[in-house]
Amino acid sequence: MSLRQLAARVGYDHSYLSQVERGRRPGSADLARLCDRELGTGGRLTRTYLRAHPKRTAAVRPVGLPAASLAAVWDGLTSALTGVDCVEATGDVRSVPPARLLPELLADLQLLQAQGPDGFGVRAAELSVLVAETLTGLGELRAARRWWSAARAFADSSGEVSVRSLVRAREAVSGLAELRPPLQLLELADESLALAQQIPASGVQAHAVRARVLAQLGRRAEAHRALQELLSCSDALPPATTSRLGDLAPYEVHAAEGTVCASLGYGTAGCLMLGRALELCPEQRIGERAQLELALAECLALEGEVAAGLALAMRVLVELPDEWHTYYLYDEAGRVLAAARDREPGLAAVRDLEVLVERRPYATGRSVGSGSW
Repeated sequence: MSLRQLAARVGYDHSYLSQVERGRRPGSADLARLCDRELGTGGRLTRTYLRAHPKRTAAVRPVGLPAASLAAVWDGLTSALTGVDCVEATGDVRSVPPARLLPELLADLQLLQAQGPDGFGVRAAELSVLVAETLTGLGELRAARRWWSAARAFADSSGEVSVRSLVRAREAVSGLAELRPPLQLLELADESLALAQQIPASGVQAHAVRARVLAQLGRRAEAHRALQELLSCSDALPPATTSRLGDLAPYEVHAAEGTVCASLGYGTAGCLMLGRALELCPEQRIGERAQLELALAECLALEGEVAAGLALAMRVLVELPDEWHTYYLYDEAGRVLAAARDREPGLAAVRDLEVLVERRPYATGRSVGSGSW
């Protein structure tokens, strides 16, 4: 059996297997188990791995969603759409894997509900956005739509123009990954931008998503103008931002600029902006860093560095722990694959990436090849 044949059977990239074989990568318990199955070694590889790496054994990722809890919180929240008080923001939710984050968000929502109507408004909108994005990340798109609707309703009831704008921008960004009708997303982006224009130095997310939707619609001249407006808007931002829903960290501004450049085919500019975003993105935000690396891989492919882009994308998908694999991540991986197919469809690595993208462990429960923590 060749290394490529084994890689195809166990669902790992062959270059990764080669590094494990030579001792340059630690491998994982999942890889050992699959190799035991394919090579007929009766569990010996798995036992050896677990003895050598007792702390590297992957935790079991929660399977399924707390449907009853979701329904209970939904019923409680939608019974009241009032109040404008702002509760202190949740901690760094982006450092928590989606399947572990969802129960925490539901607990926060139940606490907010128990506080009475004065606890709603901005905070309810913020938590609803986080629930919607988390559900989308887990591939639960239908459930996410309900929470996007709630987020808009809470934002509108709060009277906070910035929150109303940002909820719509975040929904439109998510809608791009969900492949919602572009004209529907453009309407959201236009609403977000109209609201943002009432606030000085605001609207980075609105400009960014509007440019991406216009590019998807093939309206490149308008998309390019939207990119210029985004750059002007980001230049006017204050140097320091906070962690609230309506604020962007510096790396997020560069990430927005880079993804717009990628959508317009400006690979070099996208590489520069996304590279800067990666430099600034906190290490503990594992999922966001993975998405930034995949966006960078797309830009590399767009610039003709197809092999480098494919290698980066496969490294991300193989080495990232399964609990961080999300719907959003695979949307970005699909963009890398599309750019590579367009430029060098005959590369063997294109098929290797196809195999990895097809697995989507967030939806199937199957491992891509992570487990090394």
